[in-house]
Amino acid sequence: MTGALHDLAGNAMRNALKKLTKSPLSGALTGAVSTAILQSSSAITVAAVGFVGAGLMTFPQSLGIIFGANAGTTITGWLVVLLGFKLKLSTVILPVILLGAILKLFTKGRVATLGFALAGFGLIFVGIGLMQQGMSGLEQIITPEQFPSDTWLGRLMLVLMGIVITLITQSSSAGVAISLTALFAGAINFNQAAALVIGMDVGTTVTAILASIGGSISSRRTGVSHVIYNVCTAIGALFLLSPYVWLWGYFAPGALIANAEIALVGFHTCFNLLGMIIILPFTAKFASLIEKIIKSKPLTYTENLDKSLLVEPNVALTAILTVVTKESHALLKHVEVLLSQDCDHQRINLVEMQTALNETHAYVDLIHLDKTDNSQWQQLVAAVHILDHLQRLHERCDEEEYRALVAKNNETLGLFVKQFITTLENISANIKGQNWQQNSQLANAANNTLLAQLAPVRDKVMSDIAVGKVTVPQATHKVEAIRWLKRVSYHLSRITHHLEKFHRANKT
Repeated sequence: MTGALHDLAGNAMRNALKKLTKSPLSGALTGAVSTAILQSSSAITVAAVGFVGAGLMTFPQSLGIIFGANAGTTITGWLVVLLGFKLKLSTVILPVILLGAILKLFTKGRVATLGFALAGFGLIFVGIGLMQQGMSGLEQIITPEQFPSDTWLGRLMLVLMGIVITLITQSSSAGVAISLTALFAGAINFNQAAALVIGMDVGTTVTAILASIGGSISSRRTGVSHVIYNVCTAIGALFLLSPYVWLWGYFAPGALIANAEIALVGFHTCFNLLGMIIILPFTAKFASLIEKIIKSKPLTYTENLDKSLLVEPNVALTAILTVVTKESHALLKHVEVLLSQDCDHQRINLVEMQTALNETHAYVDLIHLDKTDNSQWQQLVAAVHILDHLQRLHERCDEEEYRALVAKNNETLGLFVKQFITTLENISANIKGQNWQQNSQLANAANNTLLAQLAPVRDKVMSDIAVGKVTVPQATHKVEAIRWLKRVSYHLSRITHHLEKFHRANKT
């Protein structure tokens, strides 16, 4: 069911996560709703790790999503209790499973995926029914007395058991369903079930940690913050358990035993909501603490290229877009420095840039798509084009720097160089302002103008050789400078063109 829901609503949820994280509160609400829809806190948390690694959001912005995801995952428990236990849907849901299977087998596209989701939804309640039947004969064999007693040490042991169950099932929601069924059958009591559920909340953090291994500093911070937050919430839940049981006994004596399953889901929701409400005002301080624990390293062009993102080509492509945009801007400023008589910017390290371009090329090679996904295909092709022209522009900067010196010091060419520098400055400003279409038009127009202006200059050089005004070596230097300007201008026009196509495809 989670897989089908991910296919149906995955892109919408990703877009919501990217756009609705302006504050910790909005991030938490978005994380909770997204988790409730996708039925997987792990999927949302891994997505948050991926977005941070891709540079789509900052580490502090991701924290709200993590806090909300824990609250959203409690909806599964309510579905199990209200629909599985109270309404006993295990039998009447069979036609829904049949309908889902028919849609999956005999239709295509979103309808087939919807059928897959329906079948998965129905199988939850069939599974609950089967677990109830299986455990109904075990109430005399497996009893609460066989589990750790209700002491602090016993609760900690049960928390560890809950962690292990989640590691095995790879789903805290599945673990909660198991605990609810065992509680319903009388195999465990309420306190034991509550301790197991607390452990399951901690166990679900393993997925986020695995997703952040080998990732950027920010993605690792996101994974570690998920662990620390869940551990802190679990500690708070252990202290909350006894007062929670007392309140039930005080306001509704005997109701806890009669409605143990509802009480357990209520406890699960209560401590997750309470943890979220307590931590949200301190999000900035929590982020600072994590940043101190995991210290940053010097920034590189390719820091966003986490291999863990490759499982989500959409996110990986966005990471590539972030990287090639940075690389394009850096090379553009380097060209500006080469052509300027006085410039505030420093030249980039071209060896470091070459390494970055090679790493980006290698990362792009790991993404293999077909033309069926038109948007992602367009992004990938645009990335290949951008990197090709970046490599060529890098060669112009690395091997032919003396030609830039000739161009800016020559009286005739110097006039065109000044106009070109103005274009470079405008392109740089547009990159910062994300005016991609305007940038593409500007670079293309500047390239056409420069080509038209330099053509007669080249002819004049040839004429000057013929009448003896310049020597062949002098003319050769000037012609090579003209050729260099043309090539640089052309590569910039193509880079901005494909950047515009990449950004446009990324939004669809």
